[in-house]
Amino acid sequence: MRLLSLRLTSTAPTVSALLPMLLFAGIAVAQVPDQPFPGTPPNPSEQGPSGQPSVEQAPVEQVPVKAAEKPRDLDGMLAALKRERSPQIARQLANSVMARWNTSQSPTADLLLEWAKKATDEKRTAAALDFLDQAIALNPEFVGAWNQRATLHYTMGNYKKSVSDINKVLELEPRHFGALAGLAAILSERGSQEAALKAWERYVEIYPADREAQEFVITISEELAGTRT
Repeated sequence: MRLLSLRLTSTAPTVSALLPMLLFAGIAVAQVPDQPFPGTPPNPSEQGPSGQPSVEQAPVEQVPVKAAEKPRDLDGMLAALKRERSPQIARQLANSVMARWNTSQSPTADLLLEWAKKATDEKRTAAALDFLDQAIALNPEFVGAWNQRATLHYTMGNYKKSVSDINKVLELEPRHFGALAGLAAILSERGSQEAALKAWERYVEIYPADREAQEFVITISEELAGTRT
């Protein structure tokens, strides 16, 4: 579930769009310790009698290192997400995980999910709900369809149905951080801060590089501590 701009409490920060699409690419270059980069003027003390760099101190050619291959399977991506501490790289991993959850073994169910997204964007709520119902009936283990229907129910104000669908998502995939974020937001809005804190803590265990989620954990923990004193 991806909830946009939900306010947890009057003092807590707002939930911005979770998991924005962010492409991140980089090239790693190996550096040999104590050697200058190509083109760096030599140190006079390291020059030979002719003023040229000595053989022992000649610059070492920099060899590009192939970037680490990204995990392709879901378990591998989630394990990498749990280890990753860079918010940018973690966000890319999280996007890949969400994309995997939004794909099923049924091309028809996938198409219904796409139609539901389009209908939602066009404010055709009834049609979107019908498409999602069909996708779930066709593939009852389609995590992405259950999650999207949970979000749709939330936007319609059907909180009980939304939580019911979230629970189904977490039954099928306990590591679904999007569903945990949605559950935490709903619980906070309904005043169940202790339960919301547990949901956010579960979220951070799966996606520790999400600094916003970490702030939610700290904020709610402090608020609960204040009510106990």
